Amino acid sequence: MTQSTTTPPSPRRALVVIDVQMEYFTGGLLIEHPPVAQSLPNIARAMDAARAAGIPVVVVQHSESPAAPLFAKGSASWALHEAVASRPRDHHIEKAWPSVFTGTGFAAWLEQHGINTLTVIGYMTHNCDASTIFEATHRGLHVEFLQDATGALPYANEAGSASAEEIHRVFSIVFHTRFAAAGSTDAWIAAIQAGGRLEKSNILASNRAALAGR
Repeated sequence: MTQSTTTPPSPRRALVVIDVQMEYFTGGLLIEHPPVAQSLPNIARAMDAARAAGIPVVVVQHSESPAAPLFAKGSASWALHEAVASRPRDHHIEKAWPSVFTGTGFAAWLEQHGINTLTVIGYMTHNCDASTIFEATHRGLHVEFLQDATGALPYANEAGSASAEEIHRVFSIVFHTRFAAAGSTDAWIAAIQAGGRLEKSNILASNRAALAGR
């Protein structure tokens, strides 16, 4: 298969700040990798850079029933972290499913504002970030994923176990093959200041690079 040489459209971005809520800092789901001491300042930097560049900022907040064990609406752990709550935003979405698109009107908002590029930050890499990235790709949007402004936690169940570092690293690699250009906050800020965007790899190139490195 040959790759298209068509020049990509100029980025019309929205920065999507997913679920930066106290549940991940002091509640029942503590982010481990990258540590929040690293990711939270980068989330704040990305929001500030977006504001300076005129990029709309969408803040997303996950809500469950007041009796739920996690993200119980109105609870202290449901609240947005002050680093996000104190910063200006252009749109606020309250969701009940992993993907920001599901049951929220997000797709209509993107169409109304002519958005063709999503930049995803926030938590968690492998859950709400992943669900949103996959759906955005299926909808024809270009997606950027800021690896150092996101994070994961460890899992163990009947299928096996994985550390937070493993989960974050593997999802980032998979995103970059097809679904989202994975990069740093610094690289993203440089891209928006230059009027460009982060670019992803592809499945074939990623597989061949892995085989060559054996």
